[in-house]
Amino acid sequence: MQFRRVPFAVLAILVSALWLGPVPAGAAGIDTSAREAFITDMETGAILLEKDADAPMHPASMSKIMTVYLTFERLKDGRLSLDDELLVSEKAWRMGGSKMFVKVGNKVRIEDLLQGVIVQSGNDACIVLAEGIAGTEEAFAELMTKKARELGLTTSTFANATGWPNPNHIMTARELAMLAEHVIRDFPEYYHYFSEKEFTWNGIRQSNRNPLLYLSAGADGLKTGHTEEAGYGLTASAVRNGRRVVMVLNGLPSQKARSEESARLMDWAFREFGNYALFKPGEVVEQGEVWLGEKATVPLVIPDGLTVTLSRRARPDMKVTVSYDTVIPAPVKEGQEVARLTVSAPDTDPIEVPLVAGEDVERLGVFGRLTAALKYLIFGVN
Repeated sequence: MQFRRVPFAVLAILVSALWLGPVPAGAAGIDTSAREAFITDMETGAILLEKDADAPMHPASMSKIMTVYLTFERLKDGRLSLDDELLVSEKAWRMGGSKMFVKVGNKVRIEDLLQGVIVQSGNDACIVLAEGIAGTEEAFAELMTKKARELGLTTSTFANATGWPNPNHIMTARELAMLAEHVIRDFPEYYHYFSEKEFTWNGIRQSNRNPLLYLSAGADGLKTGHTEEAGYGLTASAVRNGRRVVMVLNGLPSQKARSEESARLMDWAFREFGNYALFKPGEVVEQGEVWLGEKATVPLVIPDGLTVTLSRRARPDMKVTVSYDTVIPAPVKEGQEVARLTVSAPDTDPIEVPLVAGEDVERLGVFGRLTAALKYLIFGVN
């Protein structure tokens, strides 16, 4: 591969303000008391912190995000409406743990049940939704696992709709973050329920257990969890200055620790990193040399643009190159991948972004190719 410099003006921008791709845990100089942790920038996919992020863990009530996802899905495709009512079974009414306090034999609107799950973490509300959608909680748990595979969650396996302790009910911190991102992207019209701070049902007002709704600017979701085995956990998201961060913590020792650690890490993620739109979709990065073409060069374009997540610590030693095989042989078709933009930085794997031809370049005719070959042999130029 021949490495060619990006034009000076572009290189100056990139070198002075560039970080792209995953940062290993601790690379930015922070650790966490959480047993499992995962923090990511939602737009770029940059990993800001990970700690045992792929270890199977008991998610407790954080897995209710999948119960909500399946309900949102049916609302969006019209199989359900917010005003539909579902019957409260004796099983739902008797369910222990956090409760919405629905009454056996009553019918409850789906919108109220969603608020009971999201705001109040009601196990009873989860079972009402599960039985109303799938007939039984067991059948609903199978739907949860099936949906997990469809969404690319390869480890997550669900045994119930509530997160009630079960050895077969597992997720990972990374997959919880992936699920949270799916909820945010797939259901913007319903996501606002996660930011509600309180909900009253059956004369009982309960507050949202998500501490970041009260402690961290821009926080707007998603779900807490706690069991003796899992410890205290939180799947959270916040937006500041148009940038969204998703965070999963689990295995914390107390509610206080969960509140303090989640606020500390969310503030750190926004303070230490920022997003920078370096190239617009279709912007030309540089001109690539073409061999035996009717034009000597072809514009090299980033088709989808490039937004990067920047770490202050990574600024001084950034290296950015454009590479292709010696020269680009004609003919070249517009949209054809012809080069790569490579970004390297300390403590990160090199990141490659494809560059495509911005226009067609036809091949020279026989006489033109002969002339070009002679020029190359005599003068060493294309």
